[in-house]
Amino acid sequence: MRDLHGKFVWIELMTSDPKAAEGFYTKVVGWSAEDSGQPGMSYTLLSAGETMVGGLMAIPEEAKKMGAGPIWLGYVAVDDVNDYAAKIKAAGGRVFKEPTDVPGMLRFAVVADPYLATFMIMKGIGEPPDEMPAPGAPGTVGWRELHAGALDGAWTFYSSLFGWTKGDTMDMGPDDKYQLFKIDGVQSGGMMTKMAKTPAPFWLYYFNVPKLDPCVEAIKANDGEIVNGPMQVPGGQWIVHAVDPQGAMFALVANAR
Repeated sequence: MRDLHGKFVWIELMTSDPKAAEGFYTKVVGWSAEDSGQPGMSYTLLSAGETMVGGLMAIPEEAKKMGAGPIWLGYVAVDDVNDYAAKIKAAGGRVFKEPTDVPGMLRFAVVADPYLATFMIMKGIGEPPDEMPAPGAPGTVGWRELHAGALDGAWTFYSSLFGWTKGDTMDMGPDDKYQLFKIDGVQSGGMMTKMAKTPAPFWLYYFNVPKLDPCVEAIKANDGEIVNGPMQVPGGQWIVHAVDPQGAMFALVANAR
């Protein structure tokens, strides 16, 4: 049985227009989409080939009342959702939605680090799949990047909670650094103190695509906006940062233009 604790296992878009977002991302990333069939709610499942990788839904009313706008959220698997919600509070984080069940599927909570970068914790019901998509598979998440309120404090929070370990540290200037991190020994993402012009701390998710330029054109043709790039990063891959038509920020990563 695979141990998923501390790993990112799902990605979810909360958006102001689910049907429009579905059309946008199927064209840009190449996902297929279908209704989950979950009674009492509208939830769209996103698949890369035969593998379900994420979902999208309308922003819940309770989240709207707290000021939430369109956003991509990552789910981190934990052994006990109630226990980790309490640990997050004790470490200075927030719990925006207390632990809740999706009957027959999972238990989850909406949480944030001490600087209010939001993410989810979850524990699925039943056994996890034995195999996951190969690293770099189109449509999967290829990188995760925390634009933190303060890098050192954020690193202490996440590493203490989930056991993440440091990879290389890259200098970004006299006072800035980019901290790579590993989950269960696998390079999984990076963290940095957010730029002053960034309104609030957040997690940015990079979706794998086969080639970058066709996706950039699809973003532009479908009313999205390029905000950074395309540019090549250390290691030779190409990335772009973008905003979808509803205002959610995302990124793409590819081995070729």
